[in-house]
Amino acid sequence: MPRLFYIFLLSAFMILQALPVKACQCPITSLSMAECDKYELIFKGRIKTLRLNGEKSEAIFTIEELYKGNSAPTFKILFNNNDPCKIDLRPNDGWIIYCNYYQLESAKLDFCSRSRKFIANIKEDFFYSTTNITFDEESKFLQTNLGLHKLLKENINRVENRNQLPNKTQFVVILICSLLGIIFFYWLFNRLFK
Repeated sequence: MPRLFYIFLLSAFMILQALPVKACQCPITSLSMAECDKYELIFKGRIKTLRLNGEKSEAIFTIEELYKGNSAPTFKILFNNNDPCKIDLRPNDGWIIYCNYYQLESAKLDFCSRSRKFIANIKEDFFYSTTNITFDEESKFLQTNLGLHKLLKENINRVENRNQLPNKTQFVVILICSLLGIIFFYWLFNRLFK
């Protein structure tokens, strides 16, 4: 009986060892131009609003300093709030964000990017304890090596407004103009090719 118990215990241990385990660890990278080249958009900003929606969560940032890429003064960052390895985003927090564009007016935030939160108490700053560079030192490095870029003006006519259906009056005007265009084309075709 004890032999059977030990075999059972050993097989249970081996099965548990075979199960995949996801650790929330990323390789530690040093701040360099080669590291900055991995990202299309780098900025320092503050979270204006959050919209948590599982895998399609969004954070709207107010950009204070743009180091790389193109952006309006407010920019949408997409992230997965259901991911066990997620970045803890909260309104009014200051961040240096490193990310790549997802669409024209948004980018996707990756847990293993170099993005870091501003923490006033340096003893509580995990990023400082692993890389030995403060938030301000990193900001100065980016200013010096990448420069400060101008923000684009807010685009009032955003992409999401382009697929609006016309109202009834607009629909009638478009229909009449289309019919007149077809009639004119038919008349012109018959006149030129008689």
